[in-house]
Amino acid sequence: MPIFERKTRIEVPVKELFNWHNRPRVFERLTPPWEKVKIIEKGDGIKDGSRVVLEMKQGPFRRRWVAIHNNYVEGTQFADEQVQGPFAKWVHLHQFLPETDSASILIDHIDYKAPLGFIGQLVAGRFIFKTLDRLFSFRHTRTQNDLGRYHPYARQPPLKIVITGASGLIGTALATFLSCAGNQVKVLVRRPPKLESSEIYWDPYRGELDKTSIESIDVFIHLAGENIGAGRWTSKRKEEIRRSRVEGTRFLSETLASLKHRPKVFLVSSAIGFYGNRGDEVLTEESSAGQGFLPETCQAWEEATEPARKAGIRVVNVRTGIVLSSLGGALAKMLPPFLMGAGGKLGSGNQWMSWVSLEDLLGIFHYLIHSDQFSGPVNATAPWPVTNTAFTKTLGRVLGRPTFLPMPAFAVKTLFGEMGEALLLEGQQVKPAKLVNAGFSFLYPNLEAAFRWELGK
Repeated sequence: MPIFERKTRIEVPVKELFNWHNRPRVFERLTPPWEKVKIIEKGDGIKDGSRVVLEMKQGPFRRRWVAIHNNYVEGTQFADEQVQGPFAKWVHLHQFLPETDSASILIDHIDYKAPLGFIGQLVAGRFIFKTLDRLFSFRHTRTQNDLGRYHPYARQPPLKIVITGASGLIGTALATFLSCAGNQVKVLVRRPPKLESSEIYWDPYRGELDKTSIESIDVFIHLAGENIGAGRWTSKRKEEIRRSRVEGTRFLSETLASLKHRPKVFLVSSAIGFYGNRGDEVLTEESSAGQGFLPETCQAWEEATEPARKAGIRVVNVRTGIVLSSLGGALAKMLPPFLMGAGGKLGSGNQWMSWVSLEDLLGIFHYLIHSDQFSGPVNATAPWPVTNTAFTKTLGRVLGRPTFLPMPAFAVKTLFGEMGEALLLEGQQVKPAKLVNAGFSFLYPNLEAAFRWELGK
């Protein structure tokens, strides 16, 4: 019977390592972005008898995987065994061994049988092993990275955190990441909240939010806003984009300022669109605003936080660059044409693209929560921006695809109008000066490494 085992040294005490695996949303963090997995049922943690039901997409087909947890030993191990799924047998033992007082050994040991017995192993054995190797390489790396982020604050009490925009790409990942750190995370929604959930109803346009639901929280993170890349910028669309950011932020800022027990920090999403189209100029947080719709919107957006700032709340305006994730955003939209060999530079290709990996963006938010020296604007970008030409060539190289089909500037303008011109043909060379000067550690400062992590390459 085939056996797979992965063993990795993790730089935290064994108690921290085990407790992290016992947190409710860790499975989401351990699922690679390229795996098409949907959680149907998660059970009550990792103790004996807890059931996990997954739906896995394989090509056009969907298949269920049902596993039962067993062999639980507090602080030492637990196992999951397939009772329905693609394998003839699957028993996965997770072990946690102390190496020193400050380091542990993580072991994933899997006994499995391929479907169709000997024939299945003969035909698919190599593919199964390579798939497991890729999966657990990702899982052990993410375990080390996440615990590395959490460990400096492990002795601090859990925080009460509220997030808006938690259904978006960044918000979903951030809510999971902060929950896995042991914090209590609640989310604001604009629909009726689900029963027995961590959801809180709000409507920024009607000024509706129950203040008692956010009294005595520690951190408020505001990410909500209309998607600027969802369609052509008509006059109506531009007003919706501006209103969603400015009015929502002002309402929250005034509400937080009026609380008896205010949060310690208010992190508000902004964007590097603040700087406008600046050619080859190197831009830091000290640089002035640009001109045009996006810079003016970003300025008004950031100014809307003033009531909270005047009330003594530490306000940070997180100017985010192009977020790289295969789950959504710009990269997810690029992948289909690039995979078909139809990728290429946009316009001249000389415009700068200031990007950040989703993994590092989560780390930046976590760092800003715990670092009292930060207030005002902070550039959330990787330290090495690239031109569109370099971005295109790097993505093509990682995917193993040609990139010789450019999209001329006139085609971008014809297809997407002002939105395409601002988002695709213009650019900014932005540096995260405040983060670099403070010693923030980027996991993926290099573009190719960021692509390879997100795409499992």
